[in-house]
Amino acid sequence: MGALELLLASLVVAQGQALELAYPDERGLASVEVRWSEHAVPFVHHGDRWLAIVGVDLDTTPGAHQVDVTFRYGDGHSRIEPQPITVDKKQYPTTELKVEDRYVELSPEDQARADRESEETLAIYATLTPEVFWTEPFQAPIPGAVDGRNFGHRRVFNGQPRAPHAGADLRATTGTPIYAANRGRVVLAKELFYSGNAVFIDHGLGLYSTYLHLSEIKVAPGAIVERGALIGLAGATGRVTGPHLHWGVRIIDARVDPFSLLKLATD
Repeated sequence: MGALELLLASLVVAQGQALELAYPDERGLASVEVRWSEHAVPFVHHGDRWLAIVGVDLDTTPGAHQVDVTFRYGDGHSRIEPQPITVDKKQYPTTELKVEDRYVELSPEDQARADRESEETLAIYATLTPEVFWTEPFQAPIPGAVDGRNFGHRRVFNGQPRAPHAGADLRATTGTPIYAANRGRVVLAKELFYSGNAVFIDHGLGLYSTYLHLSEIKVAPGAIVERGALIGLAGATGRVTGPHLHWGVRIIDARVDPFSLLKLATD
Protein backbone atom coordinates (compact mmCIF):
# COMPACT_ATOMS: atom_id res chain seq x y z
CA MET A 1 0.00 0.00 0.00
CA GLY A 2 1.43 3.36 -1.02
CA ALA A 3 1.53 6.53 1.04
CA LEU A 4 -1.30 8.04 -0.99
CA GLU A 5 -3.58 5.10 -0.23
CA LEU A 6 -2.87 5.50 3.47
CA LEU A 7 -4.32 9.01 3.32
CA LEU A 8 -7.19 8.38 0.97
CA ALA A 9 -8.94 5.59 2.82
CA SER A 10 -12.58 6.45 3.42
CA LEU A 11 -13.09 8.77 6.41
CA VAL A 12 -16.21 8.91 8.58
CA VAL A 13 -17.16 11.95 10.66
CA ALA A 14 -20.37 13.20 12.30
CA GLN A 15 -22.03 16.57 11.72
CA GLY A 16 -20.50 19.26 13.91
CA GLN A 17 -17.11 17.62 14.35
CA ALA A 18 -13.50 18.56 13.58
CA LEU A 19 -11.61 16.24 11.24
CA GLU A 20 -7.85 15.90 10.91
CA LEU A 21 -6.30 14.99 7.56
CA ALA A 22 -2.70 13.79 7.55
CA TYR A 23 -0.39 12.73 4.74
CA PRO A 24 3.09 11.21 5.19
CA ASP A 25 5.90 13.35 3.80
CA GLU A 26 7.56 12.18 0.64
CA ARG A 27 10.54 13.29 -1.38
CA GLY A 28 9.94 16.35 -3.53
CA LEU A 29 6.51 17.17 -2.11
CA ALA A 30 6.29 20.96 -1.73
CA SER A 31 2.67 21.57 -0.69
CA VAL A 32 -0.67 19.87 -0.11
CA GLU A 33 -4.11 21.47 -0.26
CA VAL A 34 -7.65 20.19 0.23
CA ARG A 35 -10.80 21.72 -1.22
CA TRP A 36 -13.50 21.63 1.46
CA SER A 37 -16.77 23.55 1.75
CA GLU A 38 -15.79 25.77 -1.18
CA HIS A 39 -12.52 26.77 0.49
CA ALA A 40 -8.92 25.86 -0.31
CA VAL A 41 -7.42 24.65 2.96
CA PRO A 42 -3.61 24.29 3.05
CA PHE A 43 -1.80 21.49 4.82
CA VAL A 44 1.22 22.43 6.92
CA HIS A 45 4.47 20.49 7.03
CA HIS A 46 4.68 19.15 10.58
CA GLY A 47 7.50 16.75 11.40
CA ASP A 48 7.26 13.76 9.06
CA ARG A 49 3.77 14.54 7.78
CA TRP A 50 1.48 17.11 6.20
CA LEU A 51 -1.45 18.13 8.38
CA ALA A 52 -4.78 19.94 7.87
CA ILE A 53 -7.89 20.29 10.01
CA VAL A 54 -11.32 20.77 8.46
CA GLY A 55 -14.66 21.33 10.13
CA VAL A 56 -17.86 19.49 9.32
CA ASP A 57 -20.60 22.02 9.99
CA LEU A 58 -23.70 21.30 12.05
CA ASP A 59 -25.83 21.48 8.91
CA THR A 60 -23.55 19.60 6.48
CA THR A 61 -25.69 17.23 4.42
CA PRO A 62 -25.27 13.66 5.72
CA GLY A 63 -23.99 10.99 3.36
CA ALA A 64 -21.07 10.47 1.01
CA HIS A 65 -18.91 13.46 0.11
CA GLN A 66 -15.82 13.66 -2.03
CA VAL A 67 -13.18 16.37 -1.76
CA ASP A 68 -10.13 17.04 -3.89
CA VAL A 69 -6.63 16.87 -2.42
CA THR A 70 -3.94 18.60 -4.50
CA PHE A 71 -0.29 17.54 -4.20
CA ARG A 72 2.33 19.90 -5.62
CA TYR A 73 5.99 19.00 -6.09
CA GLY A 74 9.18 20.98 -6.24
CA ASP A 75 9.78 20.09 -9.89
CA GLY A 76 6.54 21.85 -10.87
CA HIS A 77 4.21 18.91 -11.41
CA SER A 78 1.07 18.29 -9.38
CA ARG A 79 -1.75 15.80 -9.06
CA ILE A 80 -5.29 15.91 -7.72
CA GLU A 81 -6.72 12.93 -5.86
CA PRO A 82 -10.28 12.46 -4.53
CA GLN A 83 -10.75 11.96 -0.79
CA PRO A 84 -13.98 10.18 0.18
CA ILE A 85 -15.61 11.41 3.40
CA THR A 86 -18.81 10.04 4.89
CA VAL A 87 -20.78 12.45 7.09
CA ASP A 88 -23.02 10.80 9.68
CA LYS A 89 -26.19 12.53 10.82
CA LYS A 90 -26.29 13.64 14.45
CA GLN A 91 -29.57 14.42 16.18
CA TYR A 92 -29.59 17.64 18.22
CA PRO A 93 -32.48 18.42 20.59
CA THR A 94 -34.42 21.66 20.93
CA THR A 95 -33.88 23.82 24.01
CA GLU A 96 -36.31 26.52 25.14
CA LEU A 97 -34.82 29.43 27.10
CA LYS A 98 -36.12 32.56 28.79
CA VAL A 99 -33.92 35.66 28.45
CA GLU A 100 -34.40 39.42 28.72
CA ASP A 101 -36.88 40.62 26.10
CA ARG A 102 -34.33 43.12 24.75
CA TYR A 103 -32.31 40.18 23.36
CA VAL A 104 -35.32 38.83 21.42
CA GLU A 105 -37.25 41.94 20.35
CA LEU A 106 -34.37 44.22 19.45
CA SER A 107 -34.62 47.99 19.32
CA PRO A 108 -33.47 49.60 16.07
CA GLU A 109 -30.24 50.66 17.79
CA ASP A 110 -29.54 47.18 19.16
CA GLN A 111 -30.40 45.58 15.82
CA ALA A 112 -27.95 47.86 14.02
CA ARG A 113 -25.28 47.04 16.59
CA ALA A 114 -25.91 43.29 16.35
CA ASP A 115 -25.70 43.49 12.54
CA ARG A 116 -22.37 45.36 12.69
CA GLU A 117 -20.92 42.86 15.12
CA SER A 118 -22.12 39.95 13.00
CA GLU A 119 -20.30 41.38 9.99
CA GLU A 120 -17.17 41.88 12.11
CA THR A 121 -17.10 38.32 13.39
CA LEU A 122 -17.89 36.83 9.98
CA ALA A 123 -14.94 38.77 8.52
CA ILE A 124 -12.71 37.26 11.22
CA TYR A 125 -13.86 33.72 10.42
CA ALA A 126 -13.34 34.34 6.70
CA THR A 127 -9.64 35.05 7.29
CA LEU A 128 -7.42 31.97 6.95
CA THR A 129 -3.95 32.36 8.45
CA PRO A 130 -1.76 29.87 6.49
CA GLU A 131 0.31 28.78 9.46
CA VAL A 132 -0.12 26.85 12.69
CA PHE A 133 0.41 28.68 15.96
CA TRP A 134 -0.02 25.67 18.21
CA THR A 135 2.52 22.93 18.95
CA GLU A 136 0.60 20.93 21.57
CA PRO A 137 -2.84 19.25 21.72
CA PHE A 138 -5.88 21.39 22.49
CA GLN A 139 -7.22 21.47 26.04
CA ALA A 140 -10.47 22.60 27.67
CA PRO A 141 -10.48 26.25 28.85
CA ILE A 142 -11.62 25.14 32.31
CA PRO A 143 -9.28 22.48 33.76
CA GLY A 144 -11.00 19.14 34.25
CA ALA A 145 -13.91 19.80 31.88
CA VAL A 146 -14.50 16.76 29.68
CA ASP A 147 -17.68 17.86 27.89
CA GLY A 148 -20.14 20.71 27.64
CA ARG A 149 -23.86 21.27 27.26
CA ASN A 150 -26.10 22.45 24.46
CA PHE A 151 -23.78 22.24 21.42
CA GLY A 152 -25.96 22.03 18.32
CA HIS A 153 -29.21 22.45 20.21
CA ARG A 154 -31.96 24.14 18.23
CA ARG A 155 -32.77 27.07 20.50
CA VAL A 156 -36.04 28.84 21.18
CA PHE A 157 -35.71 32.17 23.02
CA ASN A 158 -38.91 33.42 24.64
CA GLY A 159 -40.92 31.31 22.22
CA GLN A 160 -39.05 32.40 19.09
CA PRO A 161 -36.80 29.93 17.18
CA ARG A 162 -33.20 31.03 16.67
CA ALA A 163 -30.02 29.63 15.10
CA PRO A 164 -28.49 26.41 16.49
CA HIS A 165 -26.21 26.82 19.48
CA ALA A 166 -22.74 26.87 17.95
CA GLY A 167 -20.68 26.29 21.11
CA ALA A 168 -20.48 24.18 24.25
CA ASP A 169 -21.66 25.64 27.56
CA LEU A 170 -19.31 24.86 30.44
CA ARG A 171 -20.50 25.16 34.02
CA ALA A 172 -18.70 28.01 35.76
CA THR A 173 -19.44 30.52 38.48
CA THR A 174 -18.69 34.20 37.98
CA GLY A 175 -14.96 34.76 38.36
CA THR A 176 -13.86 31.25 37.31
CA PRO A 177 -10.50 31.58 35.48
CA ILE A 178 -10.72 30.86 31.74
CA TYR A 179 -7.61 29.68 29.90
CA ALA A 180 -6.65 29.60 26.21
CA ALA A 181 -7.33 26.20 24.65
CA ASN A 182 -4.09 26.50 22.70
CA ARG A 183 -1.50 28.92 21.42
CA GLY A 184 -2.75 31.62 19.08
CA ARG A 185 -3.27 35.29 18.34
CA VAL A 186 -6.07 37.26 19.99
CA VAL A 187 -8.11 38.82 17.18
CA LEU A 188 -11.05 40.17 19.21
CA ALA A 189 -11.38 41.10 22.88
CA LYS A 190 -14.36 43.29 23.68
CA GLU A 191 -18.00 43.42 24.71
CA LEU A 192 -20.56 42.26 22.10
CA PHE A 193 -24.34 42.60 22.19
CA TYR A 194 -25.28 38.91 22.24
CA SER A 195 -21.97 37.42 23.41
CA GLY A 196 -21.15 39.82 26.22
CA ASN A 197 -17.45 40.13 26.99
CA ALA A 198 -15.80 37.99 24.32
CA VAL A 199 -12.34 36.77 23.33
CA PHE A 200 -11.60 35.29 19.89
CA ILE A 201 -8.29 33.48 19.26
CA ASP A 202 -6.87 32.65 15.82
CA HIS A 203 -4.93 29.38 16.02
CA GLY A 204 -4.06 29.30 12.32
CA LEU A 205 -5.36 27.25 9.36
CA GLY A 206 -8.76 28.90 9.71
CA LEU A 207 -9.29 27.53 13.23
CA TYR A 208 -10.71 29.96 15.79
CA SER A 209 -11.75 29.46 19.41
CA THR A 210 -14.18 31.81 21.17
CA TYR A 211 -14.84 32.45 24.85
CA LEU A 212 -18.09 34.31 25.57
CA HIS A 213 -20.10 35.88 28.41
CA LEU A 214 -16.97 36.69 30.43
CA SER A 215 -17.14 38.92 33.48
CA GLU A 216 -13.63 40.22 32.72
CA ILE A 217 -11.27 40.15 29.75
CA LYS A 218 -7.58 39.69 30.55
CA VAL A 219 -6.02 39.96 27.06
CA ALA A 220 -5.84 42.52 24.26
CA PRO A 221 -6.20 42.18 20.48
CA GLY A 222 -2.93 41.33 18.75
CA ALA A 223 -1.44 39.48 21.70
CA ILE A 224 0.05 36.04 21.19
CA VAL A 225 -1.21 33.82 24.01
CA GLU A 226 0.22 30.47 25.00
CA ARG A 227 -1.76 27.31 25.66
CA GLY A 228 -3.16 27.61 29.18
CA ALA A 229 -2.73 31.39 29.40
CA LEU A 230 -5.33 33.26 31.46
CA ILE A 231 -7.59 35.14 29.02
CA GLY A 232 -10.57 36.08 31.19
CA LEU A 233 -13.00 35.25 33.97
CA ALA A 234 -16.35 33.52 33.51
CA GLY A 235 -19.50 35.57 33.92
CA ALA A 236 -23.04 36.24 32.74
CA THR A 237 -22.73 39.10 30.25
CA GLY A 238 -24.77 39.29 27.05
CA ARG A 239 -27.71 37.00 26.20
CA VAL A 240 -27.55 34.42 29.00
CA THR A 241 -29.71 32.73 31.61
CA GLY A 242 -26.91 32.60 34.20
CA PRO A 243 -23.13 32.44 34.70
CA HIS A 244 -21.25 29.98 32.48
CA LEU A 245 -18.63 29.85 29.73
CA HIS A 246 -19.66 29.52 26.11
CA TRP A 247 -16.69 27.88 24.38
CA GLY A 248 -16.97 27.84 20.61
CA VAL A 249 -14.82 26.71 17.70
CA ARG A 250 -15.06 27.69 14.05
CA ILE A 251 -12.95 26.06 11.36
CA ILE A 252 -13.32 28.49 8.47
CA ASP A 253 -17.13 28.64 8.20
CA ALA A 254 -17.90 25.38 10.03
CA ARG A 255 -19.46 25.33 13.50
CA VAL A 256 -17.96 22.37 15.35
CA ASP A 257 -18.11 20.94 18.85
CA PRO A 258 -14.98 22.31 20.56
CA PHE A 259 -14.52 19.07 22.48
CA SER A 260 -13.95 17.27 19.16
CA LEU A 261 -10.62 19.14 18.97
CA LEU A 262 -9.45 17.38 22.11
CA LYS A 263 -9.67 14.04 20.28
CA LEU A 264 -7.30 15.08 17.49
CA ALA A 265 -3.65 14.12 17.44
CA THR A 266 -2.54 17.62 16.53
CA ASP A 267 0.73 17.63 18.46
